[in-house]
Amino acid sequence: MRARAPAADWLPHLILLGGVVIVAFPIYMTFVASSLTPQDILAGMPLLPGSHLFANYREALFTGVAATSGESVARMLWNTLVMALIIAVGKIAISLLSAYAVVFFRFPLRMVIFWMIFVTLMLPVEVRIVPTYKVVADLGMIDSFAGLTIPLIASATATLLFRQFFLTVPDELVEAAKIDGAGPLRFLVDTVIPLSSTNMAALFVILFIYGWNQFLWPLLVTNSAEMTTIVIGLTRMIGTGDGRTDWDIVMATAILALLPPALVVVLMQRWFVKGLVESEK
Repeated sequence: MRARAPAADWLPHLILLGGVVIVAFPIYMTFVASSLTPQDILAGMPLLPGSHLFANYREALFTGVAATSGESVARMLWNTLVMALIIAVGKIAISLLSAYAVVFFRFPLRMVIFWMIFVTLMLPVEVRIVPTYKVVADLGMIDSFAGLTIPLIASATATLLFRQFFLTVPDELVEAAKIDGAGPLRFLVDTVIPLSSTNMAALFVILFIYGWNQFLWPLLVTNSAEMTTIVIGLTRMIGTGDGRTDWDIVMATAILALLPPALVVVLMQRWFVKGLVESEK
């Protein structure tokens, strides 16, 4: 057996290290800029953080800027967190129940209904934006968390993923539950949901980031500064034309906007990977 050359052992690590540097360097420079004054940023940023780190983050979190009507970043982060959580949990709950009904119940037009759900994959929010906005406005849900989240809760993708997993549940398990006298609700709570925990965790990470990064729908459905999300607030902070841009506050806001989704990915990494690669339950 021929021994591998040392260079062959280090080459994959060097490639990975290079990729990490390419991805992380812009984030690091954003962090550096968030610790400087606007004059320092315009004069040319150094590679080391400055002395205004805590002052800039304190101003961004609790004071806000004129471009966002003085609304603080803390309020924007709260709005975005509530929206992302409702969207992620709502999508999982509705998709789980709809897939459960399609797989474990027998009723007329069952597959027709499933394919109708599946076809909605071709109708993203951007395509149905006008009628969706009209319905939300008629129901009086403008400038509310209901208007931000309810139109985005339904998910054909999550329904498809749950259905594909439920099809792998052995028929013997279903029959054993019936013999034990378990009804549909008990079988769902005691058997199906525990078996789906890793899938739910993986979907939660994906859907949370999806909700956190929403731009077009919050832009249309929110008018007041109190309901501004962090993505919308960040774009409004960047002045256009002759408008002044506080780049130090913008960079601090960008770092703050990055932290919650990054934290979710880091904390749920094990369940996320397990839910994507695990094939046998």
